[in-house]
Amino acid sequence: MAALAAAPAQAGPYLLLDADTGRVLAESDAGRPWYPASVTKLMTTYLAFRAMREGKAEPLTLFTVSENAQAQPPSKMGFKAGTTVTLDNAIKMLMVRSANDIAVVVAEGLGGSVQSFVHEMNAAAGRLGMSGTRFLNPHGLPEEHQVTTARDMAILARALMQEFPEYEMYFRIPAIQMGKSVIRNHNRLIDRYPGADGMKTGFICSSGFNVVAGAKRGSKRLIVVVFGGYSAGQRSEDAARLFERGFRRGTTLASVADSEFGTLQSIRNLPGDPHDMRDEMCNPKRKRPAAESDIDDDETEGETAKAAPVQDAKQGAKTNLTSSKASRPSLLGALTPSMPPIRVYTGLPSKTPEEGIAAASEKPKTAAKPVKMEGAAKSAKANDSKAVKEGDGAKSTKSEKTDKSKPVQASASTAAATKPKAKEQAPAQPKK
Repeated sequence: MAALAAAPAQAGPYLLLDADTGRVLAESDAGRPWYPASVTKLMTTYLAFRAMREGKAEPLTLFTVSENAQAQPPSKMGFKAGTTVTLDNAIKMLMVRSANDIAVVVAEGLGGSVQSFVHEMNAAAGRLGMSGTRFLNPHGLPEEHQVTTARDMAILARALMQEFPEYEMYFRIPAIQMGKSVIRNHNRLIDRYPGADGMKTGFICSSGFNVVAGAKRGSKRLIVVVFGGYSAGQRSEDAARLFERGFRRGTTLASVADSEFGTLQSIRNLPGDPHDMRDEMCNPKRKRPAAESDIDDDETEGETAKAAPVQDAKQGAKTNLTSSKASRPSLLGALTPSMPPIRVYTGLPSKTPEEGIAAASEKPKTAAKPVKMEGAAKSAKANDSKAVKEGDGAKSTKSEKTDKSKPVQASASTAAATKPKAKEQAPAQPKK
């Protein structure tokens, strides 16, 4: 394998993977430790999917917002303690809003305590071969020793795709609606880059702008991991250019064998501490400080010009992923929603015929007791109040009141746009 020149100091790790073959098509520093930020929630979601697969929980299982969950810093839904939310809606809030309070709700609901759930997160990472990853919380808010690598996150993304294809719709929801508030997904690739099918973004000052993303064209599916972007826009453009490089490559056996990078297992996770981008991202003297929310970070073209060089596995030449608009126009088109906002709510769904959630004869599911997993039973301490200004979003939803009369819609137009199986369009019905 040819040695790679180190990426410049201002560029974080990246990786381009063929999701089907497992071949690495391009990478730089993919084994370098990095702060995961909210891409942590991919593991939280992985365990939620596994709990449903194993019958430990159902989409309509209710979990209760604790005082610990309510105390979490933004990004959050802002529900009061005692509020209940279904696992189905919780996952949607995690993927779209990147809600830290809901990550704790899921952790406590499935694990009995945050500490027990985190133990299970690390056990799952070990089983998957994520040797460079250590979790200390379920949401990705700042923890000095919570680290991962681009290699490990690509392993997790591939496992989600291969093990739980029935749940792929959760990752590509463009927006959710809670009452009158519409919350757009932080992932700018969705409905802007042809073939993008979701996954997760993340941001804290120490990590910069991270993304784990997937895209599919025809029979070819790719996974991209980009860490340490200087802005949400640069992160999205870098990911899009990596996707373009992957889709332009041949799909013959010869082209796959020609890859210099091998598989994910051939990338070695490196020891050491992660690079801390706090001074670069959240320095008050920065010309334009990083926005606390992806949605608010509408940067100029000049700010998107700082980009990592990408070394193609076949050609060996390095080129910038992103450059000025004059030389490289954006690969992201205008936002064209593929489906209307998906309604989320607290409590159980209404059962009116207009909402099409369930037959009138079916009994609602009562609140479930926490599903016990192995590990200690102590609750995790609330995050330091200094973390309030970090995360994917800066504010909680405006309304904490529920809107139970407007549950998730599963209209014909939505089904046509998303093309999932019928059972994916609405939460599974409670067992009698």
